Amino acid sequence: MAFNRQDHWVWDFWLADDGEQFHLFYLHAPKSLGNPDLRHRNARIGHATSEDLNSWTDHGLAFDAGPPGSFDGSATWTGCVIRDDSGLWRLYYTGSRFLSEDSNANIETVGLATSPDLFNWTKQPGPICVADPELYETLGTSSWPEEAWRDPWVFRNEGDPTWHMLVTGRAKTGTEPDRGVMAYVTSPDLNNWTVQPALSATGAGFAHLEVFQVVAINGQNHLIFCCDTPKLCGQREGQKGGVWSLPVGDMPGQVDFAKARLLVREQLYAGRVALTREGEAVLLAFNNVTTEGAFIGGVSDPIPLQIDADGYLAVKA
Repeated sequence: MAFNRQDHWVWDFWLADDGEQFHLFYLHAPKSLGNPDLRHRNARIGHATSEDLNSWTDHGLAFDAGPPGSFDGSATWTGCVIRDDSGLWRLYYTGSRFLSEDSNANIETVGLATSPDLFNWTKQPGPICVADPELYETLGTSSWPEEAWRDPWVFRNEGDPTWHMLVTGRAKTGTEPDRGVMAYVTSPDLNNWTVQPALSATGAGFAHLEVFQVVAINGQNHLIFCCDTPKLCGQREGQKGGVWSLPVGDMPGQVDFAKARLLVREQLYAGRVALTREGEAVLLAFNNVTTEGAFIGGVSDPIPLQIDADGYLAVKA
């Protein structure tokens, strides 16, 4: 595998490209916890670099979680990195606050850290964005065990002054548990964010839609996201989960997730598409579980992708 740590579990990650090196920001938790299921409430963000997406140099912890009781006092989860017009790097991440030791109930919000060089980070007072109860499900308003507001993906289109954020969220209405939606937030300056209505409808068969990415390949936008087998519902119940994708038009825009197609099964998860220095589209994902369901961890080697005749992404044969 491309990246792993012997003494830590490694799973979700995201990438930044400074033009010379690829920067990997990854979730990790110590194996000394014993049970890999405990990694979620102990996650921290690490940092590694590579020139080719294959060989990585680890730089350890990017920054720590906050004090107990703060918005990221339990764990720091998945996010994204962008560079603003001044050259400052901004890392938007998920802050997780578990409400008790014996419950999976947690509140997720979006935090921000900034850096001049991708190595030295300053966390901003947070959170900078939370679920709006007028538009989205919040903890206690359904049987769902968490307040889902995580995995921010931030982008801006050329010539557009508005910044856009896609977030894993859940709708207030719809048949449970089939309420997974792509939540949407906007900002004029990357500091002040306004929660908007979702860019998708419920009922597409996903209880949650995780780890969004929008990537343009040969002039066509593709939306990448994840949903595992236990969270498939409605029309997709009984199918296998994993990394999903679908071609989309200009983003932001309404997305019909009923048209999503499985890209790779959930032995790989939290997939990210990157473009090599040669311009080839490749998929990286973390090694999720064995065929028996045991957690593995670690980031995969790059997997070459192609565009099928119907316009969908596929793994190259």
